[in-house]
Amino acid sequence: MILRIKNVLTNRAVRQAQSLLDGAIFVDGSLSAGSLAAGVKHNRELSLQSPLHQQLNQLVMSSLVNHSEYQAAVLPLKVATAFYSRYQQGMRYGAHVDDAVMGPITGRYRSDVSTTIFLNSPDDYDGGELLIHTQYGEELVKLEAGDAVIYPSGSLHEVKAVTAGERLVAVTWAQSMVKATEQREMLFNISQIRESLTSQNDAEKARLDQVYSNLLRMWSEI
Repeated sequence: MILRIKNVLTNRAVRQAQSLLDGAIFVDGSLSAGSLAAGVKHNRELSLQSPLHQQLNQLVMSSLVNHSEYQAAVLPLKVATAFYSRYQQGMRYGAHVDDAVMGPITGRYRSDVSTTIFLNSPDDYDGGELLIHTQYGEELVKLEAGDAVIYPSGSLHEVKAVTAGERLVAVTWAQSMVKATEQREMLFNISQIRESLTSQNDAEKARLDQVYSNLLRMWSEI
């Protein structure tokens, strides 16, 4: 499932994130790439030693993990600290699949869902689209500042070359309570249907609650 989530960050939070990243120390992004992607990754990332990570995570990651639509769609069990990436003219990230298992030995997690949070306006740069290859064809994603897109970590995807300007994003991964993409999508659809029911449909809501809860109980890994 590819899902666009609007307004993960407020305009104020976007401006604060941009201010923190302005003038920050960025390093070669390939240094953090997994074994499957190092050769095709050409961007810059906020240094892992930067003291700005804590402030940025309070702004960006706290907003993401507490967003109701993200919670419903991802059902996160573990969420990784974000990487803050800068793409300038000529930079790109070639076609790759995210590593199946990430993190240090003492904190390993399975990457089920990838998330890109856009930190500046699409008018600030040309190119730089996130291209996700699906069984139904290619899907291009370039969102407004503060919006996010989630997609299966096992999908082939890439970032097209930036031809002018600068692209700023935060990227993170999650291990879901429900491993299978199809099962997560079914649970998300049920939750969305339930939210759309009016207050006069209490009996229907209760039945949907039962179906949702029992499917989650059947499929969850905790």
